[in-house]
This record gives sequence, C-alpha cells and structure tokens, in this order.
Amino acid sequence: MDGGNQTRISDFLLLGISESPEQQQVLFWMFLSMYLVTVVGNVLIILAISFDPRLHTPMYFFLANLSFTDLFFVTNTIPKMLVNLQSQNKAISYAGCLTQLYFLVSLVTLDNLILATMAYDRYVAICRPLHYVTAMSPALCILLLTLCWSLSLLYGLTLTLFMTKVTFCGSQKIHYIFCEMYVLLRLACSNTQIIHIVLITTGIFIFLTPFGFMMISYIRIVRTILQIPSASSKYKAFSTCASHLAVVSLFYGTLCMVYLQPLQSYSMKDSVATVMYAVVTPMMNPFIYSLRNKDMHGALGRLLLGKAFQKREKERERERERES
Repeated sequence: MDGGNQTRISDFLLLGISESPEQQQVLFWMFLSMYLVTVVGNVLIILAISFDPRLHTPMYFFLANLSFTDLFFVTNTIPKMLVNLQSQNKAISYAGCLTQLYFLVSLVTLDNLILATMAYDRYVAICRPLHYVTAMSPALCILLLTLCWSLSLLYGLTLTLFMTKVTFCGSQKIHYIFCEMYVLLRLACSNTQIIHIVLITTGIFIFLTPFGFMMISYIRIVRTILQIPSASSKYKAFSTCASHLAVVSLFYGTLCMVYLQPLQSYSMKDSVATVMYAVVTPMMNPFIYSLRNKDMHGALGRLLLGKAFQKREKERERERERES
C-alpha cells in the first residue's frame, strides 16, 4: 500500500443515500423514528435485566450486553446522519470519519462474539443442564465478555490503522450515510489490495469461526431436544433458542451480503444491506428477545407498571392454584 500523505483530504462529504430534498425529509423522519425505537427498546431491556433479580442469569447478562452494544452502535452513526439530512453542511472530518469507522467495526465484531457466547450458554443449558451452574459461573461469564470486548476493540484498531495508510486524493463525496469500510476503499487512489486481503482473511477468522461454532452448538442442541420424550418439554427447550436463532439469521444474512464479496462488486444494493445490519437489526433485537419470552414480559411489566403489575401477577397465580 502507498503510505503517502493521507491528509491531502481533510474531510469527507457524507451525501447520504439520496440528494433529493423531498427524499431526505422522508429519510430523516424514518431514521429518527427507528433510532428512537432502538434506544427505547434497548434501554428497557437493560433496565429490566438490571433491576429484576430473576433475570440475573448468564443468558440475560449477555443479552443486556448485546443491548448495550446495539445502543452504542446506532448512536455512533445515526445522530450524525440525522444532522446531515437536515443540514447544508454534510462534512465529516478525516479523524471523525476514522473514529466512526473504528467504533463501527469494533461494535459489529462485538455483536458477533456476544451472539457466539450466547449460543454456548444455550448449549450448556440444554445439553449439560446438571453442570450449568458450575460451567457458566459468574467469573467465567465476566471472562468471556472481557475477551469479547478485547478482541473487538483490537480488531477495530487494526483495521483503522490499516486505513490510515490509505491515500485519498480524488473525490471527497461519500454517497452513503456513514463512513463504512468498503465505501472508503472505493475512494482510495492508493493500492488497496493488501487491506482487502486483510479484510477477507481476518473476516473469515473473526466472523465465520464464531458462526461455525454456533452452528455446531445448535446441531448438538437439536439432537438433544429430539431425544426429549415430552412434547411440551421439547417446545420449551426450543423456545429458549428461537429468539437467538432469529437474531443470528438476521445479523449474518445481511453481513455476508456486504462483506463476503470482491471490493469491485460493492454497489448500492449492498448499502441497503449495510443499513439492515447497522440500523434494522439493533432495532429488532429487543422485540425478538422479548415477544415470546415470559420472563422478559414479567420484568418489563414490573419495570413499567410497578405494583399494579405485581398485583395482577399474584391474582393470576391464585387463579392457577384454584384451578389446579
């Protein structure tokens, strides 16, 4: 790669998906709504898990961290995008662009690693239930989360440092909503072959290895569930994994569409896929994890409705006792 003076460009212009004023207004209100829904949903998940002792388990510990990651993720990109949609000045500094890129890469990686850790938690809970308490001890959970954060921040730093060696001397215009890796590489006038090779090889390790681990975990989980004689027990075991599988499918589906391809083939349809994993997935996660989860329903009810919800719960318990 050419190690020339990358400061030849002092800033970039984030033009967004469309330059039409009418479409920009539509995009502004759409992304503002999605951002508010994402913030409220993930904050409620974090608060419900934090204040409800019944949810102080490894599964919900990792879920709270996933919600925090998603919250940080959208805050890294959407506020600047909203300002650009309403402002005539769409500039972002070179340093600001690389900072946004650093957190984008780090947080996508962290999401990926936390999802893998959650798959391991489900594997132990279903396949080795008698060893769950010792196998998923608080110390191990903290250690796993620390490793996830450390690897993610290191990976983000590595790719960002590679980007500092890329020379930008052509167009400053980014027809996109934030500083995304492939979009920046398309603007480079230096040789980007090495960094593209690094992207592919490290991506295979940092993303496909955890994905393969998740697939192996779920193959074993399915085998164990099929051996359960009771149909109701089978359903209960599978329901604890269904939400995680839905999130994994959404996350990896959009991610593979964008990054597992040659740089030259990157196009606007991939920009839409990037919006999916950068905006839609963090927004959907709280709904996916709470819609069919009775424990989360109860925690959210106690958090939002307080004593009224607790009183209703006690009345329902009394009715069940009478019926039995």
